[in-house]
Amino acid sequence: MNAMMQPPPPPPPPTSSGTGSPAASSFVRTYRAWQGNNVFFLRGRLIFGPDVKSIFISLFLVIAPVAFFCAFVARKLIHDFPHHAGWSIIVVVIVHTFFVLITLVLTSGRDPGIVPRSAYPPPESDDDADETVPRAASTRPRRSKIVLVNGVPVKVKYCDTCQLYRPLRCSHCSVCDNCVERFDHHCPWLGQCIGLRNYRFFYIFVLSATLLCLYVHVFCWVYIKKIMDSEEKTIWKAMIRTPASIALIIYTFIWVWFVGGLTVFHTYLISTNQSTYENFKYRYDRQLVNPYDRGIVENFKQVFCTSIPPSKHNFRAKVPKDLPLSESHQRVVGGQSLSPMLKKTTENEVEERNVEHRRDGELRNVSQNESMSIHRESGEGQEASFFRQSLWERTSRKWEITPEVVTANSCSSGNPTQA
Repeated sequence: MNAMMQPPPPPPPPTSSGTGSPAASSFVRTYRAWQGNNVFFLRGRLIFGPDVKSIFISLFLVIAPVAFFCAFVARKLIHDFPHHAGWSIIVVVIVHTFFVLITLVLTSGRDPGIVPRSAYPPPESDDDADETVPRAASTRPRRSKIVLVNGVPVKVKYCDTCQLYRPLRCSHCSVCDNCVERFDHHCPWLGQCIGLRNYRFFYIFVLSATLLCLYVHVFCWVYIKKIMDSEEKTIWKAMIRTPASIALIIYTFIWVWFVGGLTVFHTYLISTNQSTYENFKYRYDRQLVNPYDRGIVENFKQVFCTSIPPSKHNFRAKVPKDLPLSESHQRVVGGQSLSPMLKKTTENEVEERNVEHRRDGELRNVSQNESMSIHRESGEGQEASFFRQSLWERTSRKWEITPEVVTANSCSSGNPTQA
């Protein structure tokens, strides 16, 4: 009787570890809900750009000539040096090639410094409001602001796609569709943006690739010289005896100008504390002061002797499936934010923002009705009233324009604003 009176045990709470449980189905990995154009591998452990296939071309351009060199040149030089020193030629080129490939993967397969997107546009302060523009149209954030960096005014632009004011030295990559900290450029050969978190490895990659080209180039000439000395032939007849060396000499000569030129150019950029984007856009010279230049030694120490900041994204973390990723960055399982630079959005903040948007909509409707009534009282015709109404409707629908159109309009206008 007592056993019949006992209530049934409560069902076990849903857990996120089960593959078919409701809790597991309501969450998704961050990389699966990513809003950019990136491509992920190893379940979010590696992140690449949309042109990731170009990496295989770069790998082929490195591995194929090295294999060709080992098979037709280095193998012939093994017994031409005393004390088996010829084996070191193959060992060095293989180790050097592996180092180049490691720096290539470290450059192209990591987060370059992507800035988390914002779920809502930043609120506009009273000082930023423009009294000459109707209130319904002034709810859009300003295109740019001016901040002081070491006493030099620097313009900080607003990104319509990410809905935030970009940090200093940050730019939006049109290929990956992300804002990247200390954006340098998007490298099509590596299929990745070059930014704050991978610029160091990019420079080491182009430098080591330059040294590899020079290494192969020099030892091809050494092999030709060995043929000249052993068979007492002219340089032209010795070159005919080894067409593989001629092909490698031409190949490395062409590529050493490319990767070597990049090495020299980025050495100059590091010494002056510039990025490729800043160098082509601002062209710091005597008229325009570089606010980030600290001197050659300090500039190199900033790139190579400082710790790489952690990524602002945890691509393998679980986020709610029904929320946009920009908001999911701020509301994460366990209450920890994936984006340290953004505040955690609570339910009350979301509700407050929704109320503000509804209030702005009501104000726009009231302003529209007032403008229509003024036209009626002034005796203007029905066509003028309809034109005025359409104007207000277009103004009220500014946030319905796609971010690409807004960005295009802002770039075409190019009107800077004061702080």
